[in-house]
Amino acid sequence: MNQTEYKAYLKEKKPLIIIAGPTAVGKTKASIGLAKKAGGEIISADSMQVYKGMDIGSAKVTKEEMDGVTHHLVDILSPFDEFHVAKFQELAKAAIEEIYEHGHIPILVGGTGFYIQALLYDVDFTEEVDHSYRDELAALAADKGPEFLHDMLQKVDPKSADIIHANNVKRVIRALEYYHLHQRPLSEHNAEEWEKESPYTFWYFVFTMDRAKLYDRIEQRVDIMLQDGLEEEVKALKELGVKRDMVSMQGIGYKEMLSYLDGELSYDQMVADIKENTRHFAKRQLTWFRREKEVIWVDKDNYASEEAVIVDLIAQIKKKTPGLLP
Repeated sequence: MNQTEYKAYLKEKKPLIIIAGPTAVGKTKASIGLAKKAGGEIISADSMQVYKGMDIGSAKVTKEEMDGVTHHLVDILSPFDEFHVAKFQELAKAAIEEIYEHGHIPILVGGTGFYIQALLYDVDFTEEVDHSYRDELAALAADKGPEFLHDMLQKVDPKSADIIHANNVKRVIRALEYYHLHQRPLSEHNAEEWEKESPYTFWYFVFTMDRAKLYDRIEQRVDIMLQDGLEEEVKALKELGVKRDMVSMQGIGYKEMLSYLDGELSYDQMVADIKENTRHFAKRQLTWFRREKEVIWVDKDNYASEEAVIVDLIAQIKKKTPGLLP
């Protein structure tokens, strides 16, 4: 088929390749290799790589690593901007349409399962707002601490409390606000949304590997971040006026480094906290992906090379939709 016919085919089939998995499992290299072979463009499903000036702590893909592959939703927002799931969904949908117009296939890559799910099933985030109640909850968090709000959420919506970290105060407040407005848990509403059929023909690959090996990779990654200048990166952000309560500063690595720079942690404790929090995060990511439907698990320990992983991904894509890939 010619380019015009192929673009029409893409818009009809709406193909979407997803490469997900825990932090440090090795998604970046495989996704770029796949994009080069499959004629794809990459959309980042990462809540931190979207921010400018936050390269080291987010393990942001470099220009060299991109190897000519177009990346979307990387380096587009100021650290002063808020970034949330509804904004991600809006930007990612626009990127997908742009990629189809190019005659290419979108490849969604990242470890933020909530973002992936929101896009994949077109979850409706239209919401009512009660500003006075939000302000009341924010004041409670400031006075009694984030754990107090999280305990409130645990009582009315334990499922949401299980997946929202206490320090993510904005999401905790949103879940409590939803319950306040509707007298039903936000998790119940989300479950109904996620039962919808996806508008995409999709392949949802989730990378995994031996837990001990993954944790070792995490330790090495943190050491490299520190060697590469994470402290200097966070100092520069502080000098710009970035505050600890901003969404951009909730990422692991940034919040611990800020605590160290503010004299609340020793250097060794800061490093230990980053490593421990990253391990816990990876565990939560895997728990999330295990709950997802129609995922294809890719155990990287079963492959002799990165190239072998890519060959297998392409074979599975061709099997489901013959004619899509060259």
